Amino acid sequence: MAAAHEPEVIRDKAAMRAWARRRRAEGKAVALVPTMGFLHDGHLSLVSAAAASAGGKPVAVVVSIYVNPSQFAPTEDLATYPSDLAGDIRKLAATAAVAAVFCPPDLYARPDAGAESASCLEETGGAYGHETWIRVEHLEKGMCGSSRPVFFRGVATVVAKLFNIVEPDVVVFGKKDYQQWRVICRMVRDLDFAIEIIGSEIVREADGLAMSSRNVHLSHEEREKAL
Repeated sequence: MAAAHEPEVIRDKAAMRAWARRRRAEGKAVALVPTMGFLHDGHLSLVSAAAASAGGKPVAVVVSIYVNPSQFAPTEDLATYPSDLAGDIRKLAATAAVAAVFCPPDLYARPDAGAESASCLEETGGAYGHETWIRVEHLEKGMCGSSRPVFFRGVATVVAKLFNIVEPDVVVFGKKDYQQWRVICRMVRDLDFAIEIIGSEIVREADGLAMSSRNVHLSHEEREKAL
């Protein structure tokens, strides 16, 4: 088993971009694993895929941890989304594969810097708050998009922001969120991002349930139904 390696924790956008550019100047590929934290073995499988993504070339793996408010509608679970940053960093250190963790306090311009948003930022678009969005107009429809009309707009936008900040060569997504993976692939194609997108296979619990950070909120009855 590899010895634990404490990753560098970066919170500032400019510092993250500069860090990635230094790694590339050293001849390394930069591989990004975007997450919202509360990590489980499914996330760690994405880290393994990222570490192996460069085909023998040295690779610097970055894991982002950011609960993206713009993909949550006001009625959804932004306020109760599970979080354990210290535990996440310990898990990533134990892989010995992660060079940096990017966990910014916020990625959106807001009219009031002290205001907390509990929704998809729609109310903060005025008075010079965030107002620029990316839509993948066909693939975001149907399936998850039918019940979560702002979800894929928020996902595409925050992922594009992460691409611009981290400037990765490779990004790894889990196929558990299959529609999300396809939406990102289409965005990368349509907007000419010079990034390879890897879809990693689903990792499941012993009873067959796909691993998810939100599983911690399931009651016994809900977990049985989920199967």
